[in-house]
Amino acid sequence: MSFKTGQTYHGFKLLDAKHVAEINSDAMLFLHKQSGARLLYLGNDDDNKVFSITFRTPPEDSTGVPHIVEHSVLCGSRKFPIKEPFVELVKGSLNTFLNAMTFPDKTMYPVASRNDKDFRNLMDVYLDAVFYPNMLKTPEILMQEGWHYELPDREAELTYKGVVYNEMKGVFSSPDAILEHQIYAALFPDTTYGVESGGDPDYIPELTQEQFVLFHKKYYHPSNSYIFLYGDLDLDDNLKFINEAYLKDFAAAKIDSEILLQKPFKETVVKVVDYPVSPEESTKDKTFITLNIAAGKATDPESYLGLMMLEHILLETPAAPLKKALLDAGLGKEVFGSYSKSILQPTMTVGVSGANADQVDAFKDTITAALQKLATDGLDKKLVESSVNIFEFHLREANYGNRPKGLVYNMKCLDSWLYDQDPLIHLAYEPALAKIKRQYKNGYFEQLIQSCLINNSHQALVALKPNSEIGAQKTAELKQKLADYKASLSEAELETLIKQTKALKERQEASDSPEALESILLLELKDIDPKAEELITVEQKEHGVTALLHPMFTNQIAYVNLYFNTSAVAESELPYLFLLADILGKVDTQKYPYTELAKEINIHTGGFAYDVFAYSENGDDQTFAPMFRVKAKALVSKLPEMFGLLGDVTGGSLFNDNNRLKELIRETKAAWDTALFRRGQQVVASRLLSYVSPVAKYNEVGLLTYYKFIAALEDSLETKVNEIGQTLSAVAQTVFNKDNLLIGITCTQEDYEKFRQSVPVLNEKLGSRQFKPVKYSFKAQALNEGLLTSGKVQYVAKGANFHRLGYKYHGSMKVLETILRYDYLWNRIRVQGGAYGAFAQFDRSGNVVFGSYRDPNLAETIKVYDETVEYLNNFTNQQVSKREMTKYIIGTMSTMDSPLTPQMKGERADAAYIRNISQADLQQERDEILSTRQDDIKKLANVVDAVMTANVLCVLGGEQKIKASKELFGKLITVIE
Repeated sequence: MSFKTGQTYHGFKLLDAKHVAEINSDAMLFLHKQSGARLLYLGNDDDNKVFSITFRTPPEDSTGVPHIVEHSVLCGSRKFPIKEPFVELVKGSLNTFLNAMTFPDKTMYPVASRNDKDFRNLMDVYLDAVFYPNMLKTPEILMQEGWHYELPDREAELTYKGVVYNEMKGVFSSPDAILEHQIYAALFPDTTYGVESGGDPDYIPELTQEQFVLFHKKYYHPSNSYIFLYGDLDLDDNLKFINEAYLKDFAAAKIDSEILLQKPFKETVVKVVDYPVSPEESTKDKTFITLNIAAGKATDPESYLGLMMLEHILLETPAAPLKKALLDAGLGKEVFGSYSKSILQPTMTVGVSGANADQVDAFKDTITAALQKLATDGLDKKLVESSVNIFEFHLREANYGNRPKGLVYNMKCLDSWLYDQDPLIHLAYEPALAKIKRQYKNGYFEQLIQSCLINNSHQALVALKPNSEIGAQKTAELKQKLADYKASLSEAELETLIKQTKALKERQEASDSPEALESILLLELKDIDPKAEELITVEQKEHGVTALLHPMFTNQIAYVNLYFNTSAVAESELPYLFLLADILGKVDTQKYPYTELAKEINIHTGGFAYDVFAYSENGDDQTFAPMFRVKAKALVSKLPEMFGLLGDVTGGSLFNDNNRLKELIRETKAAWDTALFRRGQQVVASRLLSYVSPVAKYNEVGLLTYYKFIAALEDSLETKVNEIGQTLSAVAQTVFNKDNLLIGITCTQEDYEKFRQSVPVLNEKLGSRQFKPVKYSFKAQALNEGLLTSGKVQYVAKGANFHRLGYKYHGSMKVLETILRYDYLWNRIRVQGGAYGAFAQFDRSGNVVFGSYRDPNLAETIKVYDETVEYLNNFTNQQVSKREMTKYIIGTMSTMDSPLTPQMKGERADAAYIRNISQADLQQERDEILSTRQDDIKKLANVVDAVMTANVLCVLGGEQKIKASKELFGKLITVIE
């Protein structure tokens, strides 16, 4: 069907239509005349269709009302009167993306699916949720998702509970989150960006039911909405559905949601704030210092792109001049930067961590002098070219990993559309890119430095300094505040709180009726392809090296993975592998100084990345292939240059610059200081499995063990830096030789010839040495560690290896993961316990872990894990209908069948090859999932019982909480010292 500008279709008037060549899409912008809703459609041949509805939701305070409303609208609605339609969709939809997201000035509800029936169903549930939510009439929803007073009985301690409350306690346990909040508060004291849209735990309990309802009624109207459709879909049919099912029932209204501009400052604002660290943690070298600048407007496509590039030039590569100036001045250990573009007034941040509070003035002076020098003397032309090139590469590649393209495009559209400008200006990037490419050699970025960074007084200098007392002090104050409040209540008021707590618990434990559950349409198993997607791998020998070709269309980009077997590295030197991955590409090589190397890589390729990982043998965690992986991508025409650079990095890196090594080790340690708690879920699961599994123990060396190793290296740098360099050199020589090498290549069959011709460029730079594999010692031992931090929430894990408990892997375990995550654990740990989430994972290797994250509880969560057996023993035909089982299977398949980019397909095929997982194995797993019945799930109770009885656990979390349950642990460890 053809659409004509000015015509109306099902109430939608087509305002504009154009082709956006950069994303090969036909764009149509509509206005729904009756309701005032805006709608943008991007039509193309992508079968991964995306729908979203976004509302402009500027908060006025830090109670987190936009965030809590985002959670709450998905807790039942007019057409779908069940407690949590979102969870039902996750369990039983073929969605490729399903979520809701709160931003500083908007709330977004996106879904994606490749199945037309599923796509319509997802759209229907989300539209009903946002326009007709049960939260407007059910106070228990705010209590559950936001906050409430928890008082089970008169003698109990009064506490705060709520999913968002605990989520944000977890968020604010990381200093980088506190820093970000303080930066926005300093830069935008008079606008919505100055408050915390996600919610500050200190203020969340101020939110009332009345304010909660009023916020929804004010902003969740079609006239304040931005509807987005993307992909290969029937536009006319979807417009008809949206109009007839929803928008025809609304009249246009004027919604006061305009985002106001912050009045520029006359001079730099200075703000110094404390953040909590553990009493046992040193406060030396723990200060964060940042300079933050409100630069440009999101609605200007040129400054939007240009400032992104400028931030990369100044801060994001080893050759970055502003980064180098700060490090040379000895200001902090790690330099970081960002350009936050998804707000009306984007911000550029330059920061250091690992600093001290007395360095604030020197920090500011160093930046001022460095920027002035760059603006006057000019930037390195090759550096500028390399940054422009890497940005252009990524823009044209449009590789967004697991996220659907349509979702990313939608978010880019909102960066202008939300502020009443053309939604396509950031997708149609060619004019801005072309202008920058024409002018960057003639002082373009120097002028940007002058106008946006130097001659711009809208700046805030924000420092975050450690305080070892305020954490315990705030905890004590909150405890006293709640105790005083409880003491002030009358008997009748106490009884009201007890009744409210009980009513919420009863609602949480109540089951939805079968009739209500059936309000959400369900696909059938026949809608799922029974055949597993084939991983195509063509094994070939190229110049003595095994090459795995994964032939597919890649738009003339070659994705290359080098896998160097590391089994000859001594056990005592394994942490050096992970250090090597962190510093490779940042040290000099025989051919290039590290600053020139970075430029060459960005000019000729799409970038390199390095990691270390042990791949377990299919069905066996004791046999594994440890690999140092180098990931690279480039245009096929640039393969010779790419392989030359790969050879320079792997075969020619030098580790004899002691000052550079010190710099990199300090930088790595500082980065881990801030990242460790944020990665708590990964850290605790890995640590737990390292007690029981050789392959997990190897991989754990790259997490908490690595952090402790780096901390020890930093302490002994002055005396051991020579030894560190020598060890790195020896490890590199052991690993980087062609006898250890396996190459994965993803490109077309026609482009493979260019790859074949280019491999010798790499080979000639690698040695050829046979090394004997080392036998690593492994002793299974349940250390059951409590990992102490200054955080306010926990990450609680329990698990084992079921192979060594006498059980085999079966595809039904994947269905069990879905059941536990979105039924049992969701209800017990998230809904009733107030944690942000929980999961169970069963791997082919036999490793299984139950985990919770941002969890206010500890012993209570372990009890829930232990009671899983009882839940599974009761998993009978009377309790679970055939429809429910179908839902669980479909939900499982949606995770198995998520769309993969060519790069991801190649990497998955490489992993299957290394692990000896055949296509038949993948098909068997799929068959077992699709044929899972209730009895299969019930049989797994024995597996879970054995895992829980093994009593292997690990917890990362708040020091006070862990010490209060110290009898559960074999050992308590202070994580950051």
